[in-house]
Amino acid sequence: MRMDEVIDKCRAALRTRSRLMLGVVNAAKIVNLRKDTQLRDSLIECDLLLADGQSVVWASRLFRRPLPERVAGIDIFQRLLRLANDEERSVALLGARPEILSRLEKVIAERFPKARIAYSHHGYFGAAEAVEIAAGIRDSAADILFIGMTSPLKEIFLATHAASLGVPILHGVGGSFDVMAGLTRRAPLGWQKVGMEWAYRVLLEPRRLWWRYLSTNTRFIQLTAVEAIRPARAFRHS
Repeated sequence: MRMDEVIDKCRAALRTRSRLMLGVVNAAKIVNLRKDTQLRDSLIECDLLLADGQSVVWASRLFRRPLPERVAGIDIFQRLLRLANDEERSVALLGARPEILSRLEKVIAERFPKARIAYSHHGYFGAAEAVEIAAGIRDSAADILFIGMTSPLKEIFLATHAASLGVPILHGVGGSFDVMAGLTRRAPLGWQKVGMEWAYRVLLEPRRLWWRYLSTNTRFIQLTAVEAIRPARAFRHS
């Protein structure tokens, strides 16, 4: 599915206030979902599952079931904010540290002044508080919920509470809050086009990220090779 098609589906869901939960996968998430049943089940629950990583698009072509393009979570985030601004919709924000969330709210107010922030809460809370947060999101009657938390926390929150939120569009955006708030830089477009956005992140934070990307990318290549030789059965709920 292409980006414009995703946004068209979101626009239709907003008109009817029907639920549309968006999920995205990249190499690391595909590796992790094989051992993390909560992450796997939460992704299966998504209404749309999109290729956030270019490696997923390349693998789909290898298997002769090509995906048309990469649809990055941060790009969906920005397009949905533009849609909220154009249609004067309300959004809810969940995730990041309090100071980052405050900066993000200011950026949204400046760039998308007609998109109303109906609810916001930082991403550091326990299971008990999650119930209160879900109630707050529901009471806000927001049109779109963005969750800026890491995997599998954002997927688990959505899998647990999505049915009770009453929000049409649900989108877990990972670290996109930090990028839009100006805390971290996104890779230049040239790096994105050749599927090397991960390498740019490693250059920015080598000590924290080099082993993560080395291990997950290597494992993803192994899984892709095995799948090409001996296709596995589709995942079901655990």
